[in-house]
This record gives sequence, structure tokens and C-alpha cells, in this order.
Amino acid sequence: MKEELKIFFTALMFYTRIPCPRNIDHSPTYINKATRYFPLIGWIVGIISFLTFWVSSRMFDANTAVLLSILAGILVTGAFHEDGLADVADGFGGGWTKAKILEIMKDSRIGAFGVIGLIFTLLIKYLSLSNIFLKTNNENYQLIALIFVSYHSLARLTAINIVFTSQYVREDENSKAKPVAKEYKSKEILFAYFFGVAPLFALSSINWQFMLVIIPLIFLNFYSRYYIKKWIDGYTGDCLGAVEQLGECVCLLTYVAIWRYT
Repeated sequence: MKEELKIFFTALMFYTRIPCPRNIDHSPTYINKATRYFPLIGWIVGIISFLTFWVSSRMFDANTAVLLSILAGILVTGAFHEDGLADVADGFGGGWTKAKILEIMKDSRIGAFGVIGLIFTLLIKYLSLSNIFLKTNNENYQLIALIFVSYHSLARLTAINIVFTSQYVREDENSKAKPVAKEYKSKEILFAYFFGVAPLFALSSINWQFMLVIIPLIFLNFYSRYYIKKWIDGYTGDCLGAVEQLGECVCLLTYVAIWRYT
């Protein structure tokens, strides 16, 4: 039990800014094992974002509440995944060789592709959430909470699947980013899938058609894996962050489509 708690707190420290016990560090062994809890971290971020929305909706209009809920998620994670998305957009947008792409991605400065990628990603999330919540009249809080938790957990499951199916590409450890999970066992896969899809099953008990979100997420996973393999022969931590952000957008856009046509 103590071992599992340490693994969980390692995941919490690695993927969020939430304070953890002092004995937790960035041990590569525990970081690799912490992949099992990556989608569970999505539950925590989703719950915090939902509570922010719920409290804000009591004081402001729905659009402001949505904006604040997105901001809460960014603050909790320290923009960890957004930073990865910006680096990937700059690297793949401005580089034409593996070496150049990796070099650009390591640069702490943000370029035009990164800014554009962040703007569109945040706009998609904002508009999608606003669209969904305005249609619910902000009354079905059980549904809203499950939407928050499920899109965060599913996006993280989609990203961690890259670790399960691809190779880490950087040959050196001199990266500006935190250490990256590179190894896994069957336990990590089983735990990750359980925590990743459990909120979706709960959401689908309200409307089974929400299960259809799995289809575009599978496509995103396969295409992302193919794309990064083609250009840089594997993944980096930034790639995982980018896939996570794209996964959030895919989830929310699919939810909007389902909500509109059902």
C-alpha cells in the first residue's frame, strides 16, 4: 500500500502543481510506474475544473464560468501539456529534419506556430464547453461533472498510449522538460485503461452515444503515432503533451456533435 501511494504521489507531483509529501522525488523507476495513474490525474484535474465552473456559474454567466474552469485546469497542471503542444507546433511546423525538429522543441522560446496552436486549442475547448453547458442550462451538474472528468481522463489515456506503443526518441537527457516515462509493465496498462475509460462508462449511462468518442480518439492515437514515427522516429515528452491537448479537443468536439444530433 505504501508503495502504491508513493507511485500515486509521484504521478501527482509529476503531472500537477499540487503539493506532495517531501519524500517524493523524480525517481525514474517511480515515474515509469506512475504512468498507471496518468488518467486518474485527469479525474483530479477534471473535478477541480468542474468545481471551479460550478462555483463560478453561481456568480457569473456560463461563458465566464467556462473560461475560469479552463484556467483552473491550466493552473493545476502548470500548463504542462500546453507547453508540450506549443513546442511540438513550433518543432514540426519549423523543422524539416529530425535533428532540427528536436532542436526547436528543446528551445524554451515560443514561436508563431506554438502561439497559433495554443490559441486554436484554447478556443476549441472554450467554445465546445460553452456550447454544451448552455444547452444543459447549467442544471444537470452530474452530466457536466462527468463531461469534465471524462474528457480529461480520455485525453490522458490517448497520450499515454503513445508510451505503450512507441519508443522514446531523445538520445540525451539534457532536456528542459521533466523526466519522461519510458518503460511500462502490464500493470501500468491495465490501471491506465481502467482510470481512462471508467468516467466514459459513467457518462454513457446517461447517453450511450457518448461512447462514440472512442472512434476519433483511436484515429488520433494511430495518426499521432504514425506522424511522430515518420518525422522523429518516436515520441518525446512534448509529443505526449501535444497528444493530450489534441485529445481534449477531440473529446469535446465529439461531445458537441453528439449533443447536437441526439
